[in-house]
Amino acid sequence: MRIACISDLHGNLPEIPACDVLLVGGDICPVTDHDIHAQADWLDGPFRAWLESVPAEEIVGIAGNHDFVFERAPGLLPADLAWTYLQDHDATLASGLKVWGSPWTPWFLDWAFNAPRDESEVFLADLYAKVPADVDVLLVHGPPRGYGDRVLGGAEVGSTAELELLERLAPKACVYGHIHEGRGQWTLGPTQLVNAAAVTEAYELRDEPVVLIDL
Repeated sequence: MRIACISDLHGNLPEIPACDVLLVGGDICPVTDHDIHAQADWLDGPFRAWLESVPAEEIVGIAGNHDFVFERAPGLLPADLAWTYLQDHDATLASGLKVWGSPWTPWFLDWAFNAPRDESEVFLADLYAKVPADVDVLLVHGPPRGYGDRVLGGAEVGSTAELELLERLAPKACVYGHIHEGRGQWTLGPTQLVNAAAVTEAYELRDEPVVLIDL
């Protein structure tokens, strides 16, 4: 099964290669305007058209820390977009692939879907305790500790609770973004780890914004 992975679009809508499943790891909306009404309008316009043009059999996505409308005004979200949106729950696709998705990340300034500042890992551990044991793919916005989570300056900012979840469930893949400078691929036991951030730390679209994997 051919999986296309992308995260941190920040308003960019690049060409997607033909695939069985497209996974979108959050930070979808343009970085230039965080107004919830502007985000809702963009989702209902350019983003809707892009989803409908993507040559994927199925599309699954989550929100990220820049996607305020998903957290603060879900009633404004356009209906009937051509994807399966996940927010702390799972979906079994027509292909049989079971995906669990969540937008939450450890606390980081005043952004959307921030775990509580002083109890981030406790909050995330409680959230991850609900993930089904038979999940095939974790689609989360932020990285696990030690895998594509190093920011400029050298600090590792990934979630230890997420790393423990991966070690416990050993899914086929975990796809994320959030840390633009951490883009890359790794393995953790049987699990493919993919930081699929489509833009650089300067919010410039990469020459090859999509990561392709096989499951």
